[in-house]
Amino acid sequence: MIYLLLAAAVITEVCATLLLKASNGWEKWELGMASIFFYSLSGAIFAFVLKSMNVGLAYAVWSGVGIALVCIASVFLWQQKFDIFAISGVVLIFIGTLLITVKSTVSIQ
Repeated sequence: MIYLLLAAAVITEVCATLLLKASNGWEKWELGMASIFFYSLSGAIFAFVLKSMNVGLAYAVWSGVGIALVCIASVFLWQQKFDIFAISGVVLIFIGTLLITVKSTVSIQ
């Protein structure tokens, strides 16, 4: 259950970041306001996650997976181009997150 909450925190944070980009520097203020809502929701969900999970593990997953998902979504939404170094970085983020969650002894409290 805690990993589902963490996934929800990641997804809402990714939505917030993408909405902030879509707001075009607050020219589309409705999207900027939606971004604030999703950042707030993500923070609230993440607070519940931290009650049961080590902060280092939770933050590594939240930030790492969030960064990777935003990069991937940017390719589709804004035709961001990736070179081999960007792709390698995203792959390394996924590998690092997987190592922390599967192999590390730092886990749920």
